[in-house]
Amino acid sequence: MNGTVKRVVTDRGFGFIATDSGEEYFFHRDQLLSGLDFDTLRQGDRVTFEKQAGPKGPRAVAVQRA
Repeated sequence: MNGTVKRVVTDRGFGFIATDSGEEYFFHRDQLLSGLDFDTLRQGDRVTFEKQAGPKGPRAVAVQRA
C-alpha cells in the first residue's frame, strides 16, 4: 500500500500513515524496514507498507520510503 506520514510521535516511537483514500494506519518504529531510520521520518513523507490486523485495528508493517 502507499501512503503519507500524517504524524510522528518521536518521543514515543510511533506514528500514523494516511492512504490516498483517507484510511489511517498506526505504525511503530519496530515495523520500519532496515535502511529507514525512524528519527528521519517527517510529516508528509511518502511511504509504502503492508497492512496487518492489530489489537486496536489495522496497522502498518514493513514500512519503507516510497
